[in-house]
Amino acid sequence: MTDTLDNPVLGDREHRWSKRLVLWAAVLTLANVLADVAVGSPMMVLPQLLEHFDTGQTAWLNASAMLAGAIWSPLLAKSSDIFGTRRVLTGTLLLACAGALICLVAPNIWIFLLGRFLQGAAFAAVFLTVALTRQICTPRVAMAVVGLVTSGSSVIGIVEPFLMKPVIDTFGYRSVFVTAALLAAAAALSVRAFIPESPVRGTGRIDVAGALLLGGGLGAVLAYISLGRDLGWLSLGMIALPAAGAAALAGWAHLALRVDEPLIDLRALSRPILLTLLAVVLAAGSFRSMLQLTSLIAQVPPGLGLGYGLGDGEAVAVLLATPNLGIVIGGIGAGWLAGRFGPALPLFGGIAIGALATFAMLAGVSMLPLAIACGAVVGMAAGAIGASGYNLATGIAAPERHGTFAGLISVVMALGSVVFNFAGGAVLEATRIPGTSTDGAPVSTATGVYLYVAMAGVLFVLAAVPAIMLVRNRTATPKSESPIHSSPR
Repeated sequence: MTDTLDNPVLGDREHRWSKRLVLWAAVLTLANVLADVAVGSPMMVLPQLLEHFDTGQTAWLNASAMLAGAIWSPLLAKSSDIFGTRRVLTGTLLLACAGALICLVAPNIWIFLLGRFLQGAAFAAVFLTVALTRQICTPRVAMAVVGLVTSGSSVIGIVEPFLMKPVIDTFGYRSVFVTAALLAAAAALSVRAFIPESPVRGTGRIDVAGALLLGGGLGAVLAYISLGRDLGWLSLGMIALPAAGAAALAGWAHLALRVDEPLIDLRALSRPILLTLLAVVLAAGSFRSMLQLTSLIAQVPPGLGLGYGLGDGEAVAVLLATPNLGIVIGGIGAGWLAGRFGPALPLFGGIAIGALATFAMLAGVSMLPLAIACGAVVGMAAGAIGASGYNLATGIAAPERHGTFAGLISVVMALGSVVFNFAGGAVLEATRIPGTSTDGAPVSTATGVYLYVAMAGVLFVLAAVPAIMLVRNRTATPKSESPIHSSPR
């Protein structure tokens, strides 16, 4: 390994903003843009995909990349700690590029799902960019950059529909995968050319069996939660998923307590990291479920007289774009604050403003201006919570475990999103008005919508409890101030 501290560029971590650091931040943000495009863009052409493959398996097409990301994450996180974060990030981007090309030429749905499985590796790009940032920058600068790279890609969420729609209209559904492949290749080349390799190296080996058990168990459980409504909760195949997932997770836990070098050392999960994970899983579930609700009620015209509804022509686009702008502001602001006061305080701040905006949506579900304002604030909360969660986890961890701990944050955010999105959807489904729909979306009673909002608000309140404990304990003092351990030359 030649990319070590003998190189003065790599040996001195970036300690202030400079042209070089701005370039690094731009390249790492591009890598995270790919993650958003790889996971989300194919949903823009979902009807065309269903027609092309002559299938009705909407749920599998929709959830496949995210589920694959849950499977990939443990292996890639540990690999980054041992083999180098830049190297693994580059490989991850190339995997996503290969997956996009397979989706592009797939002759049947099974080959297409194989491509989506490889594309799902892009899910790991976010936590890999976080770990790499913490390892090549000093803590104060790194926290601000983490806020930028984790939230900056949300700008694409504002403009992507407007940019991609004419491309799709002109070149068809395959243009989505051409775009994803080009972005992945550009991101991989840029990371390799402009970003220094981390001087941090862990030791030991990768527990492949543990990675397969943990990733497979998470994927199976998330698949059941994501797909059960469409495929039947009690069908034989669906019942097998949670049973297999629980068995795999139990096997992983048993193995992790027995082997010398487990994928995640359960005995090393300190109280601060457990509090961080608890706060993040609850808060992520809350803000993701609120973003889901906004997208649903945005399609319900107020004229239906249901006591809620925001659908009104072009206002819908504004309503859906505003949270993405909020994510950018919240993430960058939280990163800046973390560099001065530690990440625990902005984590609590994000949760607090998220709770206020969520409860305000009890009135906002029928008032468009208030709903837009609440959406922006919930977006700010989402950006602050994501950036602060990554900064807290990597600040608590030793440098050689940054990849593993950042990966844990990504996994619990995905877990919270899936579980509580399902719970919110179940509330709406239980209160659905028979025989009504708007643009394919079920229409529920006002009581169901209010219960949904109240559930999300309570989740924010519960998330505030561990966040307050973190603020009081000031766990944000980063271990990454300690000397970096380089790999042997």
